[in-house]
Formats: sequence, C-alpha cells, structure tokens
Amino acid sequence: MDQDQATQWIAERPEIDKIFACICDLNGVMRGKRVPVDQLEKIVEGGLRMPLSLLGMDIWGEDIEGNELVFDTGDADGLCDFTGRSLSPISWTSRPAAFAQLWMRQENGEAFPGDPRRALANIVDRFKALGLTPVVATEMEFYVVDPSQSQPQPPCSPVTGKRLDSDGALSLDELQHFDAFLNEVYDGCRAQGIPADAAISENGAGQFEINLLHVADPLEAADDALLFKMLVRGIARKHGFAATFMAKPYGDRAGSGMHVHFSLIDKDGNNVFDDGGEMGTDLLRHAVAGLLTTMQENALVFAPHENSFRRLLPGAHAPSSVAWGYENRTAAIRIPGGSHKARRIEHRVAGADANPYLVLGSILGGALVGIENKLTPPPPIEGDAYSLQLDQLPLDWASAIDAFAKGAHVSQIFSRRLQRMFVQCKQQELRRFTRHVTDFEYHSYLESV
Repeated sequence: MDQDQATQWIAERPEIDKIFACICDLNGVMRGKRVPVDQLEKIVEGGLRMPLSLLGMDIWGEDIEGNELVFDTGDADGLCDFTGRSLSPISWTSRPAAFAQLWMRQENGEAFPGDPRRALANIVDRFKALGLTPVVATEMEFYVVDPSQSQPQPPCSPVTGKRLDSDGALSLDELQHFDAFLNEVYDGCRAQGIPADAAISENGAGQFEINLLHVADPLEAADDALLFKMLVRGIARKHGFAATFMAKPYGDRAGSGMHVHFSLIDKDGNNVFDDGGEMGTDLLRHAVAGLLTTMQENALVFAPHENSFRRLLPGAHAPSSVAWGYENRTAAIRIPGGSHKARRIEHRVAGADANPYLVLGSILGGALVGIENKLTPPPPIEGDAYSLQLDQLPLDWASAIDAFAKGAHVSQIFSRRLQRMFVQCKQQELRRFTRHVTDFEYHSYLESV
C-alpha cells in the first residue's frame, strides 16, 4: 500500500478518525502512537520517530538497565517506516480505528538490526540469493478465559451460562457455544487480510486453535500471526471474555503452541522438498539437520518467558527433546504425510507467547545453516520421543538465556545487536522473577520449615 492507496482507503471509511501506528518489540508487544487520521501522510512517508530502545524494553515496558541504546546515545530516536502492509480496520475500540504497521531504521538510513521484523527480512533475502522462497503457515492456539477472576478460569458458555469444566478436544459443542465470538474473529481476519482457515476446539477448557493458510512470504506470515493475536484479544474483550496466548496459563491443562509449517519453492515454483515420494529430498534433510543443530541455542526464541518452560516439560504434549520424525507428533520436527507435492517441515517447539518474527527467523535461519553447510541429520525417530534417550531442550529459562547468549550459530541467524538486546532483556526479566516470592511458596514453606 502506497500513499495514494492509503489515502483512498481512509476516504472510503470516514468513520475512522485515528490510526494506531505501531512497531513490534522483541517480546512481540505492539508499541507506538495514536495518531489523528489527518496525519496519515506522516505515517506512510516515514515521518514518525520513536526511540530505538523501544524495541528492547522488558515485558513490563521498562528500559533495560545499562542499555547502550539509552545511555551511550542519549536514547536516540529511530525513523519509523511504513511496512507497506495495508492499513487494517479495528472494530473493538470505542470508535472505529485503523492500524498501521511500522518498522525501524537508523538516522543514517540503514535498517535497525535490533528490529525483529528487519531480522526476518534479512533471512528472507538470504533465501532469495539462493533462488528460493519459503512458503510458511502457522497454527495459533489460545485460551478464552473469564476476565473477572484474578487467575485464569475457563469462561462461562454464552449458551448455557455454565462455566466450562472439562477438556473438549475437537468438541463441536464448544465451537458452537462460542460461535458469535468465532464468527467475529473470522470477520476481522477477512477485513485485515489474515488468511484464517479451520478452527478447532483444542485440548483445554476454552482453548481453540485457528490455522492460518500458507503464504509465499514469511514477513506476511509473521505479520498475519501478530495481527491475529491482537485481533483475538480485542474481539474477546468485546464479547466479555479475555483471550490469552500464554504458553501455559493452567498448570494442569494443555499449553498453547505456535506450530510452523514451511516448504521452499524455486524460481519456477517447484517445491524443492518434494522427491515424488514420502521421504523428501536431500535439501529437506539438510534443512532438518540445521533445525536440530540450532534448536537448543535458539530455545529462548521459542520459549521466551518464565511461563514458557511449563509447557516444555517432558511428557506435557509439547516437544522437550531435539528430534525429528515422519508423521510423529512427539518429535520437535515433524514431516507431515499426505501428498508429496505438499512435502514440508513442521516445527512444533514455539509457544503461542513467542514473537512470530523471531520464531520464523530462527526456524528459517536454522534451515539455512543446514542447507548452506549440507548438514546431515541423525536417523528419524520412531515411537514416543519422550521415552528415548535424546538431547534435551533447555529445561529452564536461565539455561535458555545462557544458551542463546553463547550460541555458536545465533550470530549466523541474527545480528549481534539483536542477540545482545534480547539477552539483556531476558536477563532483566529473570532478575525480577527471582526476587518475587509466590503465594504457593508461602503456603508450602512459611510455617513448615
């Protein structure tokens, strides 16, 4: 979308009087400004400025202690470029609004390497140099919860008024009870250009999964996932619920993941993973090997928060080991069956709480490591991955932070700037969590030890 198209888009929607112009930080949080609609040109022509440090704030929106972007440069501004994705209507605010997606560059005109969307764009450019284009789809899981409670509780059914109290995997009743909410989610996806596909009731009470169709543009796929999360949360509030993409909002129920499917096509549109059979090509196996090689050090991207690691516990129906297999959902990397023409890789590690740009950057960047170095994976596993002796993903947040900070391949995928910013952000968050004593600790220990 260019200036003329954006102007026409606004002219066709006279009810819109404001635009939320936002960037995506390393935590996947939208940060930006509410701008009057008559300043549209300023947004589209790159006239907005925001501090570069905004991209690296912690989850509570606080500056990172000792951050060189704040103290060495005087917290300098960067320039906010319009990404070119169409303006999106927002229907869940008190009055209709629009959303404009931005990304950042430095004062000298160069792309800011700490911007997660820029990081993914760099990976895409590297594939282009090889004559390849990633085709990407995501599966987004989330919970709908009762917002009146201080801790997550399943919502009450809009049909019966009774609180959901059991898991409802693939339950048609649960889908139908929340039909009005899901209808508006699909309407919103159409309005925002998000290619929503099938919806299912997932394993947890009030948990749903909506698949987003594959697109031959990883940036668009990540945009879709990010906007989808914003849309679902907004429409849930409109219907009296809250929606959460926390990886593990309930300790005793299923976690929420963001599974990523991808294939690669060449300049003629051929799927280079397709060998005409079930096994896939050598290039597919090189990509798998790269994903396995980089998985442990990139675990912080897939599980970026303290809560994330509750989902990755062994036996918790989410990957906990470094393994791959054909049609095996216990493995971190699954090669789905079906038509050989759609031969692809499914990466099952990331939680729904992760930043889509960093997740796709880590996955596609890991595949590049394998392809460029012609790596060979170990034999695919058979049976239950949880029962096998395999290399494990980091089991806790601190270990994942350390692995990302020291990872030999991280700097082959992300800039040193982004690596440093992400580590500093997560270290600050970890320090705050370690100083917080939970109610359960008081209950367990206060008068017992």
